[in-house]
Amino acid sequence: MKIFFPKELDNELRTSIVPSVVQKFTTLELEVFVEKGIGETISLSDDVYLEAGAKTIKNRVDAFSFADIVCRLNVPNIEEIQHLRNNSIHISFLDPFNQNELITAFTKQSVTAISMEMIPRVTRAQKMDALSSQASLAGYGAVIEAAEKLNKVFPMMMTPAGTISPAKVFVVGVGVAGLQAIATAKRLGARVEAFDTRPTVEEQVLSLGAKFIKIDIGQSEETEQGYAKELNAEQLELQRQGMIKACSYSDVIITTAQVFGKKAPLIITQDMINAMQPGSVIIDMAVSTGGNVEGSAAGDTVISNGVFIIGNMSLPASVATHASQVYANNIFNMIEEFWDKENKIMNIDINDEILSGCVVSHSGESISPKSK
Repeated sequence: MKIFFPKELDNELRTSIVPSVVQKFTTLELEVFVEKGIGETISLSDDVYLEAGAKTIKNRVDAFSFADIVCRLNVPNIEEIQHLRNNSIHISFLDPFNQNELITAFTKQSVTAISMEMIPRVTRAQKMDALSSQASLAGYGAVIEAAEKLNKVFPMMMTPAGTISPAKVFVVGVGVAGLQAIATAKRLGARVEAFDTRPTVEEQVLSLGAKFIKIDIGQSEETEQGYAKELNAEQLELQRQGMIKACSYSDVIITTAQVFGKKAPLIITQDMINAMQPGSVIIDMAVSTGGNVEGSAAGDTVISNGVFIIGNMSLPASVATHASQVYANNIFNMIEEFWDKENKIMNIDINDEILSGCVVSHSGESISPKSK
């Protein structure tokens, strides 16, 4: 079987394959093709891929026509789907809740489309959970970007002129990204506080040396896979009122709150921003799904009342080498899990507990994505 990795589009710095993972695919007796220049954004030459066992190809459309499996990072251009071979497999992030036309195109082409963000959070699937691996790197990247923008140092410092107090960081949302943001900010010496609608995460926050802020919003729930459920209007207002004080003394706020498959909740309102000191920094990690911060803009930095609101949509790309490395391994682990060594094919059983969650089209039929 032939597997093809095209270059990413739209100035994406990450890539879906690295040489060390090419070698892993060759052990499955897969013939690996990569588009020429696929590793340029992470300083990897075509020669390194060739040495690892891959073949380079210049015309991606030609590769689409013969590849049994196509793997990439981001949502493809819908025009490219018509070039995919019938009954082939396509694996990438697909944003299936917002890409109905894309899923329809896969269905018409009779392509099995696997959406990496839909991989369920079960123990067996941890090694292929690309959403979590990228979110962890994004949490790290958010803190580094905040530290670069803030006109203060993060750690407490003793100087001949006196003691400099540590920066105060407030993390809203304690999922994978939030936990990594907490850990990174603590390593840099900041004083860190965190809030989440799920009281069950308090122990994890404390274990990282941060303080958990408790706000009584009534009963809150999470999905069976551990994602926070959407709050009602009354709970959101109680949450906002409880957070104003924490915002007022925070040098940095990092928001990570997202509701899977839905618009991100608005958490940091203008009155909270107005309560912050000029020069403070907010990183809105949910900006790509609507944003947690009033006035934040996707891909831009907005200054409101002297506060910098950063809407970086590609925080994992700030550490593109490692983001590419972990994603390539996630892809390999996905394929290896369902690899039939005897027949040398990827066995797609849509009744499998993993595939039933992440396959969104198969055998000419569209499969509705499941909410997490």
